[in-house]
Amino acid sequence: MTVFRRFLAALAAFGVLLVTIYVLHSWYFNVNVVFYSAIFDALLASAVVSVLLFTSRFFSVFTGFEKVQTMIILVLLGYVFAISVPTVLDRSLSFYIIEKLQQRGGAIAEQEMEAVFTQEYVKEHRLVDVRLTEQIESGTITVEDGMVRLTPFGRQLAGFSRFFRLHFLPKQRLLRGEYTDELTDPFRDETGRQSGYGEQEQ
Repeated sequence: MTVFRRFLAALAAFGVLLVTIYVLHSWYFNVNVVFYSAIFDALLASAVVSVLLFTSRFFSVFTGFEKVQTMIILVLLGYVFAISVPTVLDRSLSFYIIEKLQQRGGAIAEQEMEAVFTQEYVKEHRLVDVRLTEQIESGTITVEDGMVRLTPFGRQLAGFSRFFRLHFLPKQRLLRGEYTDELTDPFRDETGRQSGYGEQEQ
């Protein structure tokens, strides 16, 4: 029971430290990419608590193996936080929809939703700037002479993404009351572009 309570104390300390570091980082420091910034915050909080695990007498009840296990758990929890909270809120179109509905008084005509996405969402969230910045920082694209180009790493990642989408995303996905496989190959109807994995642009 004592070990479990000390483990809970480590989790609590990690949670408080992670939130504190994240808030301070978000408020007072430059952030290039929200996801990478949150991962850094999580790793920093994990490192601080890990040092305490190995140096504080409070955690001396843990064996070496239990300390390593706790470190791994903290890193995984930090990753879950980074991808599930700030990253989702920053990138999620679903959250944008409910925020936009709230802004408009709780309702928007269904026929106006496409215009909201194409005319307001892209502009309000500076979507092009955000995504280009993320991909430049990730090393998947370069912007040179007014052209956005894939890097070798970007080509590999796009190939993996395309392969996974075609072969492992749901073949029967519910979209507005209809089950369809359209999103496994969203480029299929575009002429002059790839219509299948492995085919080159004409």
